[in-house]
Amino acid sequence: MIDPSEPYEVQIAKQAKIIEALINRAERGHEVGSTAYSLFQSAIALQAEVWEKTKDLEKALDTLGRASSELEIAYQAQERIQRNLADAMVAMEGGFALFSEDRLQVCNAQFRRLLPDLEPLLKPGLAFDDYLAAVNTSRYLVQTSGERDATRSRVVAPASGPVGARFSSFVMELRNDRWFQISYRQTSSDNIAVLQTEITDLVRENRREKDRLIDQQAHLLQAAFDHMALGVCTFSSAGELLIHNERFGELLGIPLPLLKKGTRFQRLVEHLERHEILGRTSRRKDLAGWFKALARGETVQQRFRRRDGMSLDLRLHALPDDGFLVSIMDVTAETEAAALLERRVQERTAELTEVNRLLQIHAAEQTKIEGDLRLAKEAAEAAHTSKTRFLAAASHDLLQPINAAKLYLSMLTETVEQPGAREVVSRLNRSFTSIETLLQALLDISRLDSAGAEFNVTSFSLGSLLQGIAEDLAPLAAEKGIDLTIVPSTRWVTSDQRYLMRSVQNLVVNAIQYTERGRVLVGCRLAGGRLRIEVWDTGIGISEKDQARVFKEFTRAGGGKGTGMGLGLSIVERACRHLDHPVRLVSRPGHGSMFSIEVPLAVPGPDSAFENPAVEAMPEGNLDLIVLIVENDADELHAMTQKLESWGASVLAAASTAEAVALMQEIGTPPDILLADYQLDEDDNGIETIRTLRALAGVEIPAVIISANRQREFLRLGNEMSFAVLTKPVQLVRLRALIDWKTRSRVA
Repeated sequence: MIDPSEPYEVQIAKQAKIIEALINRAERGHEVGSTAYSLFQSAIALQAEVWEKTKDLEKALDTLGRASSELEIAYQAQERIQRNLADAMVAMEGGFALFSEDRLQVCNAQFRRLLPDLEPLLKPGLAFDDYLAAVNTSRYLVQTSGERDATRSRVVAPASGPVGARFSSFVMELRNDRWFQISYRQTSSDNIAVLQTEITDLVRENRREKDRLIDQQAHLLQAAFDHMALGVCTFSSAGELLIHNERFGELLGIPLPLLKKGTRFQRLVEHLERHEILGRTSRRKDLAGWFKALARGETVQQRFRRRDGMSLDLRLHALPDDGFLVSIMDVTAETEAAALLERRVQERTAELTEVNRLLQIHAAEQTKIEGDLRLAKEAAEAAHTSKTRFLAAASHDLLQPINAAKLYLSMLTETVEQPGAREVVSRLNRSFTSIETLLQALLDISRLDSAGAEFNVTSFSLGSLLQGIAEDLAPLAAEKGIDLTIVPSTRWVTSDQRYLMRSVQNLVVNAIQYTERGRVLVGCRLAGGRLRIEVWDTGIGISEKDQARVFKEFTRAGGGKGTGMGLGLSIVERACRHLDHPVRLVSRPGHGSMFSIEVPLAVPGPDSAFENPAVEAMPEGNLDLIVLIVENDADELHAMTQKLESWGASVLAAASTAEAVALMQEIGTPPDILLADYQLDEDDNGIETIRTLRALAGVEIPAVIISANRQREFLRLGNEMSFAVLTKPVQLVRLRALIDWKTRSRVA
């Protein structure tokens, strides 16, 4: 029946009504009548209810009393805050107003008196936008167009945004040279506080300081003008003199009465013309052209010479206010220097012209010399190319008879029994071996010196290379009583197999030749990502002065001891330089030497298809095979036939591919192996012979090419067509081993 949230006055009134209704009900029950006992019982119940309601009423009255006290305290605090705010507003030097919910709540007297025509509007409830609009239309603001427009542009309503994020400030000029700054800011309670601050004294002080600085700068500028070596004078847009310095009058010889403010520029020109101060070159008719140029924004410059010989440089510059500035400078020293420079330039030009003429003559002579040198170079290159082609072409013809002679000597060695004859044959063998070695060295140097030197760089194992060197040079070491030890290696390297073998072989031969007793050791040592092949000997050693020249042609260490022509180390240096294999020499005279070649390591892989098999001792027993030989040199063909037949082979000899085809068709079966010279008569060659016979037989006949050709393309074809390569002169031990290796599968 009673809502606790209602005011206490309302709750008390309702409780009073309830009590009154209960009393009336009790009285009416007594009048109706009943037994004395029931009346007594009703009175007791009514009394209990009255006591309960009385307690509730007391509590409500107590609560109402406390609320009234708190309300009284709040009223007193509000009055105190309002008095403090009023005191603060009265004490403020400037105007202050507070807008709540964009409506004026309170302002002080200074705020009202700033603009008297706005005072009737400044009442509580005035909208903030209306206040700003009224400020913009106040008649107490200065009505000058620029300042008025600026004021209107600044007095604007605050933009909507977050609380406390709106702020504006602007300056207003009032009549009687009074200045105010009005600023407003949005407070944290979303109210707007407006402040009016008079800044008249500050503006006037700034103005006085500005005038003082302008005057000071004017004095400084005039002092600078007066001390300048350059004469300066400014004129207004009407051509009237404004300011000048003393130097201007001194340079032009103009009297001081003429150099007063307001003197027209034309009058100064007339004075100069009348007294011919600038000679006869200054004429009034030039003025029109000068002013037209200034109107176009150009700078007028003209040079004059005074009667006393002084040179003056006159310049006219346009100014932003349509006036112009005249500057004049003494350029006598510059003019004389320019004249002197011009004379010197003319003299120097004449000297340079003569030098240029001599240089042209020299250049013509130089061109002729260069032409002669070019022709000589071309002739030398042609001769070198011709020499290279000649050596390449002659190698086959030179090696053919050597190969045939070695075959005949081999047969003589086996057939001659008389001691004297065997000695002669042995000497002949050594002589042909020396010829072969020298010829191979010359051919190697020719190939390495040619511009188109070819290298077949592959990855291969050093095992067969070192084993081949050991077998080739063991007889030479045994003949001198030298202990030759070659440590086997299974490492794989990347290089040109033929040139690397040739280089190591030359180092070992060199070590054997210059070692009288002791041993020669060949081994490999790891050096980072490379492998160092080292050749050690206990020979005579090489002195320090000879170490720098032993790699040159026809150079031998040890005072000329040893055999050979001194080409071995030269070939090593050339080959390793082309292959980027560092060569190192360490030697002590009387103790021996160590030569090394560093080569890159490679990943192990399968052996190359054309790599020669490991060579063992000359096999014994008959060579029970049908061997087809194709060779265009009759002597070599006969010698090779005799040698193979002495091994027990059945030999078919042919001079061309056509004869080989006829022989194979005649016997009706392909040979067990084909030995063919690469270079045959006319356009015929050994590769064509292999291709033709294999096509005719329908099987891959084992084949060996015997030639002096070592070009990369030739070796690539051998790899593709599966034929082996033997270089001339042929080593019979290798030939026999190669035949056994190529025919092993057929024999099996």
